[in-house]
Amino acid sequence: MKRTLFESDHEAFRESFRKFLDVEVVPHQEEWERAGIVPRELFATAGRSGFLGMDIPEEYGGGGVEDFRFNAVIAEEVMRCGAAAAGLGLTLHNDICLPYFLSYCNDGQKRRWLPGIASGELITGIAMTEPGIGSDLASMSTTAIRDGDHYVVNGAKTFITNGINADLVITAVKTDPTQKHKGMSLLVLERGMAGFERGRNLDKLGQHAQDTAELSFTDVRVPVANLLGPEEGQGFTQLVTNLPQERLSIAIAAVAAARTALEQTLEYVKERKAFGQPIGSFQNSRFVLAEIATEVDIAEHYVDDCVRALNAGELTAVDASKAKWWCTELQGRVVDRCLQLHGGYGYMNEYPIAKAYADARITRIYGGTTEIMKEVIGRSLGL
Repeated sequence: MKRTLFESDHEAFRESFRKFLDVEVVPHQEEWERAGIVPRELFATAGRSGFLGMDIPEEYGGGGVEDFRFNAVIAEEVMRCGAAAAGLGLTLHNDICLPYFLSYCNDGQKRRWLPGIASGELITGIAMTEPGIGSDLASMSTTAIRDGDHYVVNGAKTFITNGINADLVITAVKTDPTQKHKGMSLLVLERGMAGFERGRNLDKLGQHAQDTAELSFTDVRVPVANLLGPEEGQGFTQLVTNLPQERLSIAIAAVAAARTALEQTLEYVKERKAFGQPIGSFQNSRFVLAEIATEVDIAEHYVDDCVRALNAGELTAVDASKAKWWCTELQGRVVDRCLQLHGGYGYMNEYPIAKAYADARITRIYGGTTEIMKEVIGRSLGL
């Protein structure tokens, strides 16, 4: 079924971004995988090329276009070329962190931070998860106690994407430790603040080129001017408001990864022979791939409608949760079945499907686990 989401401007943007990936990312992926991190210069190059902050107003150096379809193009193309890990840092910067700066910064904060975010000179991250609490964010123990014109921050975060590279870290803290949801606020911690330390770059199952770190805060003095929003206690509401876009971003990438695995496997089964004929000619191969092609098409069209809803300001937390859990579970099923059709070669790291298999496992966890997504949906049903 023909997709109708994108227009000519988006396809021209896709062509430009695809060239950017082919020159700036694809030749370096193995090196970055070994290093466990992408160079900071990648963000600066992306910024100069117009691939960061597309919806930042032009007065702050951005593209001035509020259209999430451009973000969707980036997510799709990084999956097409197998750059899930390298691309995650860019999509986190654009899709997940930037909305907090656009929605909750005052004019002074926008002047301080948005130009650097658009240029890639200021890399962003968001720190919510803490050791031992998982999805229960309201139980966080990181505190920010007011002391004159500063907050004194103490605590720790873990599994933080862009954790090594980030210059600006949106950090969920308790400004009132006696309260749960109402005691949460968001502070922007900046590189170089005394007491703000980065731990090890975590050794993960997949997505090796993405720096994922532990962060610790020991009496970090953060100016009150770094509070996001007009007052304390708004953090939980701010997080809930922005989570639908985050989950949609993950869903888009998941469907794109599934489609990429399908295309790679179709090519493989047409060339690889067994018992004197292409393995794609066997009925089992045809049936498996027919099922995958159908599921990917259906998921893609649902996600396209979610993008339209987001652009119209109508995407609900429930619909985004549906997209997130279904598409990431689909990604896992598709990559697993495609690897099976590769046989023993699918288990070899030199084949893209092996890397896709390892990279896919986390998507059912980050951004809200499948179980949490089903809980959100179940509650909406009055259960």
